[in-house]
Amino acid sequence: MSGRGRLAGIVAITITSILWGTTGTAATFAPQAGPLAIGAAALGIGGLLQAVVAVPELIAARAQLRTHARLIAVGALAVAAYPLAFYSSMHYAGVAIGSVISLASAPLASGLLERIVERKHLGARWKLAAGLGIIGSVLLCVSRFGQDAAVSTKTVTGVVLGLVAGATYATYSWVARQLMQDGISRAASMGIVFGTGGLLLMPVLLVTGAPLVSSTQAFAVACYMALVPMFVGYLLFGYGLMRVPASTATTITLIEPAVAAILAVVIVGERLALLGWMGLGILACALMILVITPARGPRLGTTAVLG
Repeated sequence: MSGRGRLAGIVAITITSILWGTTGTAATFAPQAGPLAIGAAALGIGGLLQAVVAVPELIAARAQLRTHARLIAVGALAVAAYPLAFYSSMHYAGVAIGSVISLASAPLASGLLERIVERKHLGARWKLAAGLGIIGSVLLCVSRFGQDAAVSTKTVTGVVLGLVAGATYATYSWVARQLMQDGISRAASMGIVFGTGGLLLMPVLLVTGAPLVSSTQAFAVACYMALVPMFVGYLLFGYGLMRVPASTATTITLIEPAVAAILAVVIVGERLALLGWMGLGILACALMILVITPARGPRLGTTAVLG
């Protein structure tokens, strides 16, 4: 991949990350809808749209896709689980903490996945970043332990769900990248993984989605989430995945929690205690270590890393 192609991939995923960073704040404008409804509508409808626009490529690649049925199933399950865990994490722990934990854990989960499946070496910088990530996450939790027990319990629940979101996000990113590396087109790879995942989310939407059509504002929120961050965002994400590895992509998308945290404070009115800000700062250091690690030399368990 040329330097220009890699740069185009980085720009595409950067724009995606900014769009994704708006989702938590957007969800607060439909308070009557629960996190499961928001998640199912956002990625369920967005995923199906990915499949619709990829129909010609899906037909052309059907023989290749059949040979990767198990891999696709893993990716689709991850796609279905991710929004449910992600939006539930923000529901319990708050937009800032939920989004930061979910996205900050993704590149670490991606490195572990590549270590376990591809036997890639996890270098000292990756281990340092992982350690800092754990410390930062603990501080974010502890920052809310001074409040009542219910808030503390919700925070822990939100953090656990955020870790699940990070793991599933890393998983479907890796699956989509593997399909592309095996010669399946970007559109077909993204269409099959997200379309199948979207189908899995439809029963959840049918059961929980009534509040999304109960008011014009809630419906507008659902449309925005499905069409802009999810549909357009994942089109750009797929374009970027053709040009950079999955673990690099997940590292770039760490822009998202920064955007989400800023919007949560400025628009939603959330507040973090001093320990919370310290935790965010430590997580930022961990992410910087991931970003500045060179593509050659000690690795983070990735096929290439931002340099």
